Amino acid sequence: MTSPVTIGPATLYLGDAYKIRPKLGFMDADVMDPPYRFNNSGGGAYRKARGASDQIVAEGLDRGFDHSIIDPALSGAVVVFCHNDQIGELVGDMVQGEDDALLVADMFARLRPRFHRAALCVWLKTNPPPHRNKHYIADMEPYIHAWNKGYHPVGEHHDMHRHIAASSMPSKVFGHPTVKPLPVMNKIVTNVQGKRICDPFMGTGSTGISAIRAGKQFWGIEKNPKHFETACARITAAVQEMEAVCGCA
Repeated sequence: MTSPVTIGPATLYLGDAYKIRPKLGFMDADVMDPPYRFNNSGGGAYRKARGASDQIVAEGLDRGFDHSIIDPALSGAVVVFCHNDQIGELVGDMVQGEDDALLVADMFARLRPRFHRAALCVWLKTNPPPHRNKHYIADMEPYIHAWNKGYHPVGEHHDMHRHIAASSMPSKVFGHPTVKPLPVMNKIVTNVQGKRICDPFMGTGSTGISAIRAGKQFWGIEKNPKHFETACARITAAVQEMEAVCGCA
């Protein structure tokens, strides 16, 4: 296990989530945006102008992930983002498509029997990318919230919608092609129970910022040194912001 970087209530690891996460013990919630596995071809002029799609390929963010990282023995609840093309298998393998495009059936099969309950939720993108790759416009991105008994979703009545509308983050802002916007992560962190939150695929730290602002403890793991450095900087700023608000610096 790599030596962690401690920033206020956040503990951050640079390294392999599959090796590090099991050693961190029980968390109230694992909140993750793992690498999807999907057909990332096409895009034409948009792809050339923006560059995010090529960066996704270069960083292997279209190759999927090992579902063993989802472990109900180590998590009261999990939140897992997934690709739109994976929903068909989630709800019963109703869609025929490329072998590498429909993978989450077995992920949902793992979640539903092993966790007490699960819900399919969605981030509605107010500024979706225009390229479609012979599909609908990608104006929504699903995520699954699954939980054990005693870790059901929480929040005020207005927090309990299964959707959140927010703009996506341009990759040029933090140098990462799939940064989750803070309004989305704020909602998710509000909906999960408990104080201990882990993000095994931390990226640039959006989950950690939302956890800190909600007064929770955060553990993050990221294997890309550049993104890890960005996450450290963003989370440091969030901790300083909270210290200034409470006067406890």
